[in-house]
Amino acid sequence: QAVVDFERLSEHAAAFRGHDVGFCCLGTTRAKAGADGFIRVDRDYVVQAAELARAGGCRHFILQSSRGANPQSRFLYLRVKGEVENLVQAVGFDRCTIFRPAVLLCKRQESRPAEWVAQQFLGVVARVFPTAYSVPVETVARAMVASVLQPGKGKVEVLENGAIHELGKA
Repeated sequence: QAVVDFERLSEHAAAFRGHDVGFCCLGTTRAKAGADGFIRVDRDYVVQAAELARAGGCRHFILQSSRGANPQSRFLYLRVKGEVENLVQAVGFDRCTIFRPAVLLCKRQESRPAEWVAQQFLGVVARVFPTAYSVPVETVARAMVASVLQPGKGKVEVLENGAIHELGKA
């Protein structure tokens, strides 16, 4: 484990060397970081980390994005997620797997009241439609590991919420 300063990430290139697989789940919220901070963390840091990983020998990069990611979206969150997907693909990994989960169900230490309400509601909905609107973070983690252990379905593979649930059972 290496602690890095994302504002000076290039100074930590050694931490990105010698890994066959890279996992990226980095992200923040607009409420926490502001619009510019959100873009810096969710796009710029992610792309720079991907570039350092590729330069360090990483062949398979796994990116957690979001359902609805679209570089043409009018919504900042979805637009940035779509942009970062395209930018990471352009880095040139042998294999790139993009996860697009719906609402992540997890316990957080920080207070996010709107997210808490959504999780309570979606937790009930998930009992009837388990793969439709949400996914537990543990399922995403299991699916990410499983994606490394199975052959890829092309250079770039995009897994939507339902596929994440299926792969997370593996």
